[in-house]
Amino acid sequence: MDFIQVDTYDLILLFLGVAILIASLFPRFLTKHVVTAPIVYLLLAIIVFMFFEDNPLPGFTKDPYWGKRLTEMGVIISLTSAGLKLRNPFSWRTWQYSFRLLIITMPLTIIAVFFLGWIGLGFAPATAMLLGAVIAPTDPVLASDVQTSSPSKKDNSHTRLALTTEAGLNDGLAFPFTNLAIAMALLGAHPSNWFWDWLWMDFFYKIIAGTLIGWTSGWLLYKTIPLFPKPKSKKLAASIGILSLSLTLIPYGLAEIASSYGFISVFVAACVFRNQEKSGKYLETLHDFSEEMEKILIVVLFSLVGIYLSHEFIDDFQWYMVPTAFLVVMLIRPISGYLALIQTPLPQKKRWIIAFFGIRGIGSLYYVLYAFNQADFEQQAELFALLLVIIVFSLLIHGLSAKPVFDWLLKKNN
Repeated sequence: MDFIQVDTYDLILLFLGVAILIASLFPRFLTKHVVTAPIVYLLLAIIVFMFFEDNPLPGFTKDPYWGKRLTEMGVIISLTSAGLKLRNPFSWRTWQYSFRLLIITMPLTIIAVFFLGWIGLGFAPATAMLLGAVIAPTDPVLASDVQTSSPSKKDNSHTRLALTTEAGLNDGLAFPFTNLAIAMALLGAHPSNWFWDWLWMDFFYKIIAGTLIGWTSGWLLYKTIPLFPKPKSKKLAASIGILSLSLTLIPYGLAEIASSYGFISVFVAACVFRNQEKSGKYLETLHDFSEEMEKILIVVLFSLVGIYLSHEFIDDFQWYMVPTAFLVVMLIRPISGYLALIQTPLPQKKRWIIAFFGIRGIGSLYYVLYAFNQADFEQQAELFALLLVIIVFSLLIHGLSAKPVFDWLLKKNN
């Protein structure tokens, strides 16, 4: 009789427990280093699970549902955190640069990556459009090192503010183009099959409805503040934690029920709440609670990605994916980002920094899994492997360079 029977599920729980412990200790030991936490979780998962003969979990492309749900939670919690950081979320100064990134850089990126995928890589039109759509959003989850500081700290950096506001909103604005790719996969590539329905429903209605739901729910949740314990109460942290979850889940749930865009709704709700809560008595606790939840989800998500990289990825990987990742991260995003910032008062070095730090990550993963859950795409496994190469490349390049670059900016008082 075997007294010790090892179940794969128990091993995964043990691994996640150790990884979460590392996450809690990470800031203490590596604050002066350039290595970022997601890199550590990714490498740890690859090293551990490469010794498993088979993937202990369902593959992302074969069963996208749970991967979609986990990435979804990671993104909406991060969007709440990003919205709460904005000191003046509805002033033109806050959006003067990110507005250009949203209306110029994002469409240019989608178009450039679409043609790269369709003409350069030979993807079907729907698959190429999906690649462009999921690559377009910058990531609010992994961009904490380049975002503006927490609500209680002053941060006058134009670069951090632009990257925070861009990541906060373009995750929601990528939805119409992801839905466009889904329509192409289901109905055919010719625009006559889907254009008007897509334009009315996926572009106008869902963006407007998501914005209105976020605005209303953020304002109503702010009005619940008098019901919470006084700031000196010991129950404050727990109560604000509940409020943080509500500020994330209520706008998202309402927006999804209304068939609109929950990502936009969550970010707008957090911005409205931040704009109303001028005293700041609750903001820091609320923001910190969101960030702690975000850290745990990053551990889980990058552990799952590491498991995939140690198994299915080996079969799906092709060498063309490496130079493609270089093109997307080092050329397409920086050039399209810089073009958007021409004729702004920003110094040239700041323009290049904002253009360069277009981090790709969990948001892109969510969108591709969402699309896989809605329709079948040609070259699906190949597309997913390529996306992972781009994300890992972005994680390494941006993760290793963020601290030195922004430390240098701080010394220059920028």
